[in-house]
Amino acid sequence: MDPLGPQELPEKITYRVEMTDLSQLRPKLAAQPGLRLERAEIPCAELNRFLHGAVGRRWRWGGRSDWDEERWRSHVSRQNLETWVLYVRGTPAGYFELERYPDGEAQILLLGLLPQFIGQGLGGRLVTEAVRRAFAGGATRVWLTTCSHDHPHALKNYQARGFRIVDRRRERANSPYSSRWEL
Repeated sequence: MDPLGPQELPEKITYRVEMTDLSQLRPKLAAQPGLRLERAEIPCAELNRFLHGAVGRRWRWGGRSDWDEERWRSHVSRQNLETWVLYVRGTPAGYFELERYPDGEAQILLLGLLPQFIGQGLGGRLVTEAVRRAFAGGATRVWLTTCSHDHPHALKNYQARGFRIVDRRRERANSPYSSRWEL
């Protein structure tokens, strides 16, 4: 596999998946010592920017590479946004952003692991915790989008947790990053 993730493609396939009840969740609980999930209760643009780059760069996450400091601060300061960070023995291993909407829906905006922690079963655990947090906050529907740029097992992981595909589209591919350290 290319260390920068998927090669440039002319298009990508985007999937929208949803879960409408907590009873649909098929949890995965990784048994790993020192695992802790914590909400970042103080909005911190630098934290979200770091996590977005560290996790998403490899998968060509789009939409935020041109954000300036003010845009990041505005994003993380919204009352309906929660940032949750997964730690393994004190080291950030992954995160998710959860956005709650007035109509009762919750969207997992972003979810992923830092490269060093991929392949340890933590992705399923992170999805499980994101869904639990969403429904615990009163969500009536939890949804997210993923695409063919994402980790090869991402869609399978969402489906294994109980999400079902509700939409599939072909879209223009995201541009690849020129280096692992670019944001």
